[in-house]
Amino acid sequence: MTLKLVVSAPFKSMRKEQLKKTELIYFLTIDKRWMNNDQAGKIIRMAIKEGLLEESGNHLKPSFSASDVEIPLGYKPSSDIFETEPNPVDILISEIAEKRSVNAGEVVAEINSVIKNVFDTNLEFEAAAVIVARKYRVDFSDKIPKFLKNVNETNV
Repeated sequence: MTLKLVVSAPFKSMRKEQLKKTELIYFLTIDKRWMNNDQAGKIIRMAIKEGLLEESGNHLKPSFSASDVEIPLGYKPSSDIFETEPNPVDILISEIAEKRSVNAGEVVAEINSVIKNVFDTNLEFEAAAVIVARKYRVDFSDKIPKFLKNVNETNV
């Protein structure tokens, strides 16, 4: 999901169906200052490999409707996006969204609401995602070891 957010941001912002590779890199590096040139190139390669971006000539276009992707206000990708292993929270969010037939932005909003309104911001995002998954009966048992690893790394 995170990679999809990063990929859709320039298309949404510029209101274009396709962009030149240089325009995409400019957006990620200079306009948003989210990463350096090498990282932006890696993002593009990852997105092409995962089928999120399609190349046509020297233009790139998303394989999905970028306008349908909800980008949270103030969003900035973390360095986790460069991990080759998919983030289990993103997978869980996608699974919840699919089960509920809503977009992932609504699921993230509900998770954030649980954190803020129910736990007064005293809950990790992963734990809130599990609570929301349990609410909608989405299995998360295969993701628990990775969640615990992430939480332990964060709290060291």
